[in-house]
Amino acid sequence: MEAKSERSVVVSGKTVEDAINNGLAMLGVRRDQVDVEIITEGSRGVLGFGAEHARVRLAVKVPAAPPVAETPPSPPKREGPRFRERRPAREPRHAEEVRQVEEVSVAEEARPAADVRETRIEPGEGTPEAVGREVLDELLRLMGVHASVDTYLGEDLADEGQPAPIVLNITGEDLGILIGRRGETLRALQYLVRLMVSHRVKHWTNLVVDVESYLARRRNALESLANRVADQAIRSGRTQALEPMPPYERRLVHIALRKHPRVTTQSVGEGERRKVTIVPKK
Repeated sequence: MEAKSERSVVVSGKTVEDAINNGLAMLGVRRDQVDVEIITEGSRGVLGFGAEHARVRLAVKVPAAPPVAETPPSPPKREGPRFRERRPAREPRHAEEVRQVEEVSVAEEARPAADVRETRIEPGEGTPEAVGREVLDELLRLMGVHASVDTYLGEDLADEGQPAPIVLNITGEDLGILIGRRGETLRALQYLVRLMVSHRVKHWTNLVVDVESYLARRRNALESLANRVADQAIRSGRTQALEPMPPYERRLVHIALRKHPRVTTQSVGEGERRKVTIVPKK
């Protein structure tokens, strides 16, 4: 089926595969949902010098509407003996209960998130947010990343009853490399910034580092996904499993459903395969 492109992004990585994974993380889609154009395959350089990252363009596919087929005229009905249509026997309930738990992917279920709520702030001299912005700007410069840093109160990142955190949001082009697989690179960058800022201001500072509001959009998508899959679990009467997630994202799913009257959540599995299951209450 012919497809046309609606969204696209140009990203880079150490290898072509790394660049593609960075782009998929930014767009929140699966590999089979994009067209990939390799701009440059990159090079390893000589003894580490002159190395160049691979760059690719990812374009999200949007299925074209199928052509409407004309319905041929129905042949005239002939009178004949009537037979009662036999309906297929219902599947026994016990067979339905022993089916394998279904695993739901965020990329499959994700829908466009609501607009990100944010309150812009101007950091004062010597404040943690001002130091954080200075530190992050310097780190980006040393990494060779051309981007700017804005500060705001992340209302969409605040837990219920907690104050909104101060967000250092990086904006620019080709920033998928800062997010990484499942947000691993972004979490490492945030940890480094917090450590350096806390050393400068002499107390621990809970700053959030984000890229193009990725964290807020991801949180909205996970909360929406959790509620939709909870509805599926209630309708089917079967446990539903989400795809494996890092601890921070599993926590968001547990929080989203902790007050749900008809389902409970559990984390199962080990290491990188650990995931959240949504269980209908009896």
